[in-house]
This record gives sequence, structure tokens and C-alpha cells, in this order.
Amino acid sequence: MTVERMVLRFAGSMILISLVLALAHSHHWLWLTAFVGANLLQSSFTGFCPLARVLRAFGMKSGELFA
Repeated sequence: MTVERMVLRFAGSMILISLVLALAHSHHWLWLTAFVGANLLQSSFTGFCPLARVLRAFGMKSGELFA
């Protein structure tokens, strides 16, 4: 698995989890959804992704998207 696939998997999971928590507990969990979406958007413009940097530091192999 590459860093890029892990970033997408993690972002998708966080969005789904926050939506479930918003329905079950409090609408304030939607802020997590907004944060993940904003991070994905800025990453598409800048190429910088904090999670990708952490995963590479732990030795996960990288492709070319977040290099």
C-alpha cells in the first residue's frame, strides 16, 4: 500500500465516522468533516499533506502524488 492510498483511505474513514457521530451525538462533529475536506482541498493545490509526511517518516513507500 502506498502513502497516497493510505491518505485517501484515512480521509474517507474520518469523513464517514464524523458523519455517523454527527447523527448519533452532536452536529458539532461536522467540524471534523469540514476540517478533513479543507485539508484535502489545500493538499490538491499545494501538494503538502501532513499525514503523508508522517506516513513517510514511518517508512511507508510513496508514489508521486504527495512527494
